[in-house]
Amino acid sequence: MHIVIMGCGRVGSTLAHILEDRGHTVAVIDRDPEAFRRLRPAFKGDRVTGIGFDRDVLTRAGIERADGFAAVSSGDNSNIISARVARETFAVRRVAARIYDPRRAEVYERLGIPTVATVRWTANQMLRKLLPEGTEPLWRDATGKIVLSQVTVSPAWIGEPVKMVEASVRARIAYIDRLGEAIVPQPGTVLQEGDVVHVIAAESELDRITASLATREGGGH
Repeated sequence: MHIVIMGCGRVGSTLAHILEDRGHTVAVIDRDPEAFRRLRPAFKGDRVTGIGFDRDVLTRAGIERADGFAAVSSGDNSNIISARVARETFAVRRVAARIYDPRRAEVYERLGIPTVATVRWTANQMLRKLLPEGTEPLWRDATGKIVLSQVTVSPAWIGEPVKMVEASVRARIAYIDRLGEAIVPQPGTVLQEGDVVHVIAAESELDRITASLATREGGGH
């Protein structure tokens, strides 16, 4: 794949190195030529000086053959404008923009441009480390309505098929952490002792789901 990155700050340069290490070709755009010093000397990708939403600059970066475009400069406006140009003018299939303002991120998600809301993401990561385990979701979508959360499961559910548990509590179990290995439940997967269960759900439903899994009406085995 060929990936174009706008912004050669810490995120952009790290992303460029990871992508190159994985065998992809990369072009990095930044208006400040000094920013390219963050790239390692052995970096084989293109360094393109210019504004990331300028069509000529994007063309020099290979946008016409790009499989993906990442806008990770320090400016919300620049990121979203360049992302829209990549998506709407050059028809790049995979486009993502870093946005500091979570309110803007929600608007742009509705326009079909995936965003990473930096402030909200960082705050959520901090909360996960500061608060008791399981009280803060592992992941939250840009609208804040859908969450991935670790839940406590009553021993009464042990030995039951995951599909049956999902039907009983009206929830989707996204994955199970079993002895340090993440497992996506298959039709025959059964809950075992020690499983750490992660549910994906509307946040408004999370309390109900958590309570159902923690108690199990009827007492189980």
